[in-house]
Amino acid sequence: MLTQPLMLTAPERAELTRRARSRAGRAEDARIARLLLLLSDGRTYREIAALVDCSEPFISKWKRRFTADRLAGLYTRHAGREATALTPKMEARILEWTRRAPTDGTTQWSTRRLAKRLKVHHMMVARVWKKNGIQPHRMERYMASDDPDFETKAADVIGLYLHPPHHAAVFSVDEKTAIQALDRKDPILPFSPGRAERHGFEYIRHGTLSLYAALNTKTGLVVGQTAERHTSQAFIAFLASLLTTVPPRQEVHVICDNLSAHKTTHVQAFVAAHPRLHLHFTPTYASWLNQVELWFSKIERDLIHRGVFRSVPDLARRIMKYIRHYNQDPRPIKWKYADPTHRIRTA
Repeated sequence: MLTQPLMLTAPERAELTRRARSRAGRAEDARIARLLLLLSDGRTYREIAALVDCSEPFISKWKRRFTADRLAGLYTRHAGREATALTPKMEARILEWTRRAPTDGTTQWSTRRLAKRLKVHHMMVARVWKKNGIQPHRMERYMASDDPDFETKAADVIGLYLHPPHHAAVFSVDEKTAIQALDRKDPILPFSPGRAERHGFEYIRHGTLSLYAALNTKTGLVVGQTAERHTSQAFIAFLASLLTTVPPRQEVHVICDNLSAHKTTHVQAFVAAHPRLHLHFTPTYASWLNQVELWFSKIERDLIHRGVFRSVPDLARRIMKYIRHYNQDPRPIKWKYADPTHRIRTA
């Protein structure tokens, strides 16, 4: 197809030549500049299409735009979307709707569902959520204590942590029940770069045992004892062994929860027979006040969760070995309770 050469002024030719040779600009701009320079040299559309690797309608479109607006017409045009700005009013509206229950039967909003409901882009919703620290997909559980003497009992326990009696030993005591001695039918495949350790799905259950543990709140040392069941007699036996670990005349304060096995007449008789032993009970549904629960979570992560145990005695042996190694470098828990007004209330 013959075409009239495109007439260029000296400044236009210089600018188009600069764009065609540019290594830093957009490749599309360089291609458009090349085809316009070829048009000015009198080349045909077919020749230009072969040299620039484009279609003849593409050449015609950019020639038409250049003829109409000269260099000002050489920019890519697209319909795009209507520009929307995140105003304080829109941010407040997104936050308000985020706190509402979804209307589509789901339990929480996603960025795309809320954006569709408010007719905005989903990234706008995501930015508002990130700015305000909102994660609707996450959920946490809590247990609110209904103990009418919550403040009194909590103050007693916290006082033992922060200001323990002089010349007295304070222990945080609890039992971890129903620890399963699980064995695997299939061999464990060790981890490797880019691959986690893999356990077989099937397992063999050999039985369970309970672990009694007493955490010395001052030194971090742990006294442990395993038992087949968590009964009041087993609890009394553990208290008796605990008393042997401290000097005969030293006062012993034990913090424990409200398990019925801790309050039987046999336990009360044992405490009465040992005047230096004092039991302090946490408020109901407030076992988080018991520091030994933090240590239980540690042994769960370090040993029990991924452990493979051939029998119940093997499980007991491994637990006691873990406690002995832990006591070689014990660390007390630094307890803080900065703001009592943060207590969870349901009403």
